[in-house]
Amino acid sequence: MNIASLYEKFKTSTGISTDTRKIEKGNLFFALKGPNFNANKLAKQALELGAAYAVIDDAEFNTDERCVLVNDALETLQALANFHRKTLAIPIIAITGSNGKTTTKELMRNVLATKYKVLATTGNLNNHIGVPLTLLSIGPEIELAIVEMGANHVGEIAALCKIAEPTHGLITNIGKAHLEGFGGFEGVIRGKTEMYHWLLESGGEIFVNSQNDILLNIAKRRMKAPIYYPAQGDFLTLSLIEAKPNIVFEDEAGSRTTTELSGAYNFENIATALCVGKYFEVDMEKAKYAVATYKPDNNRSQILMQGSNTIIMDAYNANPTSMKAALENLSLLSGTKKVAILGDMLELGSESEKEHQAIGELSLKLDIQTVIFCGPHMRAAKEMNSSAFYFEGKDGLNDYLKRNAIENATVLLKGSRGMGLESLLGFIG
Repeated sequence: MNIASLYEKFKTSTGISTDTRKIEKGNLFFALKGPNFNANKLAKQALELGAAYAVIDDAEFNTDERCVLVNDALETLQALANFHRKTLAIPIIAITGSNGKTTTKELMRNVLATKYKVLATTGNLNNHIGVPLTLLSIGPEIELAIVEMGANHVGEIAALCKIAEPTHGLITNIGKAHLEGFGGFEGVIRGKTEMYHWLLESGGEIFVNSQNDILLNIAKRRMKAPIYYPAQGDFLTLSLIEAKPNIVFEDEAGSRTTTELSGAYNFENIATALCVGKYFEVDMEKAKYAVATYKPDNNRSQILMQGSNTIIMDAYNANPTSMKAALENLSLLSGTKKVAILGDMLELGSESEKEHQAIGELSLKLDIQTVIFCGPHMRAAKEMNSSAFYFEGKDGLNDYLKRNAIENATVLLKGSRGMGLESLLGFIG
């Protein structure tokens, strides 16, 4: 079946599903395959649960007239998403970067939603499956879409741009994330800037943080007229006043805004959202209010009050760049007692030992009274900071926290998603 014919089926469906546990009546079910599963086996079940059609790529399971047999279900899903995207005459803003993608996306959605009907990537559905699903969820009422793009290998952003065909885009930053997949930091730069290549070749608009040296250097070499922010003289001017721990910023008129976000590193995410809002002619007062009232969740830069402690919960993910920024931010906070509980940074490959050692060395130099490392990779950090506490796993750390209550402190929890450091909350305060 060609894509145009499948698209007609899509238009009469109630949406796309790739999970039989979430099937809704009238869905178009795609039977995707992975290393440990083959959803072709669930096509019959999907139809029984109410799916209108099941797109499969294994003839063995073509047992119903409502099955649509294709060569590759994933490639068909991506092609269908691109076909749908070509019918949309709306701005599509793409976001990628090593850190801050989701926070920037959420802030941007809040800002733009004060003027437009906006659709943005749900959660972190930002990969080769998530991006097509996001595109296929854009209905006729949507006036502007924000598509988050993640990657851990060179070539992935280019492939996602080919599917989504963004009209506008930005890179939040380029840091030491997914070094194992990208083959080092230079690979990260090549991979992330694939978005720039797409927009330059397609005549799209690019937003550039002029205070990020890497992005500014790339822009100066390759771009004619990017939209710069937030320095004096840029399209948008914004200044960070403080982050102790809540971020306070000042606009070019001298008006100050206090936010619910912690960490000076989140200032650039705020500036990005306000720059995009200004570009799309959102009222600045409404935009600032949207930023001020945004409450982070899902363990991303959350400020939690627990007992006598202030907890900075930033345990959704971690890499050397974000870990360094979080530690430096903690060090600069007011207060006499600061505690950093740091878990492993994953997916660093051959760079892992060196990068964990660098974090250990940094933690020794900063104004942080108690440093606790957790995880097998953090053993390398402990080697560089003999005064820090170290635990191979969370069980030992849990026991320590039960015996040694943390009180009247500002506590940073930071680690990769696989460490699940949020489980420690019950033992703090």
